[in-house]
Amino acid sequence: MEACIKISGRVQGVGFRFWAVRMAKSIGNISGYVCNLPQGEVLVFMRGEKEALDQMLLNLYRGPLFSRVDKIDFVPELKSYFPPIENGVFKRL
Repeated sequence: MEACIKISGRVQGVGFRFWAVRMAKSIGNISGYVCNLPQGEVLVFMRGEKEALDQMLLNLYRGPLFSRVDKIDFVPELKSYFPPIENGVFKRL
């Protein structure tokens, strides 16, 4: 299963990408990428089993300590923004 999501709010300059990488590794079985967008949002493209992606999504709604997640949009059309996913690797771009 795959999900490409755009996260809006106070999500840049608060360690969101580093936190997302740690969270994906903690949950396990999630591959993909996280990157900042020029408009101030964070984009996440992830692949894994439904249960792992659901757990990651719940955590993305919370975000790290100093973040504020206002909105999450599913944007499957933006997955072409990323290089091919490496199985077993979730990293920042």
